[in-house]
Amino acid sequence: MKIGCLLSVREKATRLPNKVMLKISGIPIAECLLKRLTLAKKIDQIILSTSVDTRDKVLVDLANRLGFSSFCGSEEDKLARYYETAKAYNLNGVIIVDGDDLLCFPEMIDAAAEELSKGNVDCVYLSGLPLGAASIGVTFEALEKVLKIKAENDTEVWGGYFIGSGKFKTKEITVSDPLLNHPEIRLTLDYIEDYQLLQGIFNEMGGRIDFSSYELMNLLVNKRPELVDINKSAQERYEKHLTKAAPVRFIKEEECA
Repeated sequence: MKIGCLLSVREKATRLPNKVMLKISGIPIAECLLKRLTLAKKIDQIILSTSVDTRDKVLVDLANRLGFSSFCGSEEDKLARYYETAKAYNLNGVIIVDGDDLLCFPEMIDAAAEELSKGNVDCVYLSGLPLGAASIGVTFEALEKVLKIKAENDTEVWGGYFIGSGKFKTKEITVSDPLLNHPEIRLTLDYIEDYQLLQGIFNEMGGRIDFSSYELMNLLVNKRPELVDINKSAQERYEKHLTKAAPVRFIKEEECA
């Protein structure tokens, strides 16, 4: 099974404009994220999956300059974009990493890829990790199927089409390692406080970008636990923002006939 890791990223942020091109350790966050994805060892190909919007050309140019593949697809329909990306690169499955998630755990990308490659499930997801540390794995066939049965074109928040919908066979990987199991910690990037936390983390790492998730969590849990207070206040705003997302809706069976 050929499994690709798709970096799902766009240049359209309004809460923190131009966030994926803000710099960490002297390089754009999107570049840093692409390089960190190479720490995953069970992936056949890393592809930047963005949209046809002209604002996103800077991301394509960045990927090309760094030697990574890229694909431009739908602006609003992430699921269509993932399907088109997978089809273009002949992938049997994809592990999706959001462009907000600079510190997505590469070790857990490998765990999801390994589970997906067994061929027993449509979707693999992780639980128990900090927000922004998890990825989701989906097969090509599941992406193909969901496009036929979903009723929304706006799939900005798309996990619910697979997880808990009852329409796909899913596998939950529950992370119980006490060092990694900290869902109360926020590692995603939406607000200025999130960026400040990221800056603090990378400063503590001496500007390195290749540190492991275990090094990261040892820093946040044991060495400098006060760092996670930097963006605690952002979580409430984030949850309020999620309530505005388009709902997960499927076409009624009679409409499919």
